[in-house]
Amino acid sequence: MSKQRKAVALISGGLDSLLAAKVLLEQGVHVEGINFYTGFCVEGHTHAIRKKGKDKVKRNNALWSAEQLGIKLHIVDVIEEYKDVLINPKHGYGANMNPCLDCKGFMVRKAMEWIKENNFDFIVTGEVIGQRPMSQRKDTMPIIARESGANDLLLRPLCAKYLPETKPEREGWVDREKLYDFSGRSRKPQMALAEKFGFSEYAQPAGGCCFLTDKSYSDRLVDLWKARDDDRNYEMDDIMLLKVGRHIRPKPHFKMIIGREDGENKFMSGYKKQFAHMYATSCVGPLVLIDGPATEEDLALAAQITARFSKGRTEPSVTVEVTDAHGVSKLLNVAPLKEHEILAEWQV
Repeated sequence: MSKQRKAVALISGGLDSLLAAKVLLEQGVHVEGINFYTGFCVEGHTHAIRKKGKDKVKRNNALWSAEQLGIKLHIVDVIEEYKDVLINPKHGYGANMNPCLDCKGFMVRKAMEWIKENNFDFIVTGEVIGQRPMSQRKDTMPIIARESGANDLLLRPLCAKYLPETKPEREGWVDREKLYDFSGRSRKPQMALAEKFGFSEYAQPAGGCCFLTDKSYSDRLVDLWKARDDDRNYEMDDIMLLKVGRHIRPKPHFKMIIGREDGENKFMSGYKKQFAHMYATSCVGPLVLIDGPATEEDLALAAQITARFSKGRTEPSVTVEVTDAHGVSKLLNVAPLKEHEILAEWQV
């Protein structure tokens, strides 16, 4: 009997990676999944913070995909290693702060390390030629294979017929005739294949699986670095707080993070010991974190803005409890800020 070959599939939680792994399972290959957690993954817990989309099932789609496939999923924390990919991308950024080409190469390189350590034979991804404008082009796919060190051990089952044969195909570990020739941005071929395999309620592709592809999030990240004199280092708390709240920068040296609903207020309350903060006490209102060195004058202005986003925004005054960076609290009676144009200008 021929030896059963083993492949590790990069599982993002999207439809393409789900299908790519299934195609190999159908050919009798032993497949296990791997998911690299960078800190910027949409699959994180922020899905469960807000009420927005509360009617939708909140789940980690990478875990769900593995469950549908009946395979083991390895979740690997690469937060620290990923910093260099984001800060110093060799191939630059996409439309926003997404270093997609460097990112894919990094993940395939990490997968190469994994298969060597675990005695697996090759790597599978769900890439489709033309699906993404930066990393999934016919001219960039060889760059990923080469710079990651995977070379011909990297198999893309959904578009393999458009690419040179890989070692798994040449050696007969997989049947090339049973691989696919998908290309372009249309999702119809993938959706048809999903129906054939009996998959339903899979994650929709819009927006991708990474916050760095989102313009609003990317703008906040750039603003954070600019406020720190272009020091691009970051901690996990930094990137988590960029995902929640309304961000307003009244002055260059400090920013307000304003909770938009109860779920965000509760999440942000875990940071009250790290930041100056405030909230309205005379009416219902959001929790507000102050990021940066704020003076007494700054805190008074922030209190007016806090009042503006409270239920007392139409009242002549609102009482706001202000706790400074040293943990000292006091009450301020302030008039809610009325200047909508200025608020829009300060929005990050």
